[in-house]
Amino acid sequence: MIRCKALGAIMVLMAGAAQADDVVIAALGDSLTQGYGLPVEEGFVPQLQRWLDAQGADVRLINAGVSGDTTAGGLARVGWTLTPEVDGMIVALGGNDLLRGLDPAEARGNIEGILQAADAAEVEVLLIGMEAPGNYGPDYKAQFDALYPELAGTYGTGFLESFFTGLVAEGEDMNPAALQQWFQSDGIHPNAAGVARIVEGIGPEVLVLIDTIGAE
Repeated sequence: MIRCKALGAIMVLMAGAAQADDVVIAALGDSLTQGYGLPVEEGFVPQLQRWLDAQGADVRLINAGVSGDTTAGGLARVGWTLTPEVDGMIVALGGNDLLRGLDPAEARGNIEGILQAADAAEVEVLLIGMEAPGNYGPDYKAQFDALYPELAGTYGTGFLESFFTGLVAEGEDMNPAALQQWFQSDGIHPNAAGVARIVEGIGPEVLVLIDTIGAE
């Protein structure tokens, strides 16, 4: 009986150690990350967690998405997002800057501040870009679109050009009417089926992030 109790205690300790060894990744973003308009279990982070679990990844995701957040909001709270347990961070911000027509230079400075904080905390990052619409003019679009790949290159982060990568499969129609099936009625936030497609596009890059963390 004593031997059985000892074995049980060892197994509990081993399970705790295994859990402690899991990679922890915080997803810093806005309503797209937070899961706006969806049941909690159908949001981006829970769906991505299930996708990663299915791949056998030992990872725990933290939903650090705040609806309505701009890049400035992300910078303001990155300090308390980067707790000691966090090994990696997905940064997906900029959509609300675009909706408000904010200066691309400000967005660049804010994203750079977030990457500097991650660098100081020795946290690996996957930076997800955002493409500006053409209605602000070509100069605005060029400045905004360029800030993400340029900063990813400067800070050596992982990079994905768009949160919506994977939403349209190869060979599928990309016209607005066809895309609408993957969005909620507001035309901005993806529905549960749209999130599932988004996860298929982002998931492989998160696996690369996990491998990078493991290599460290």
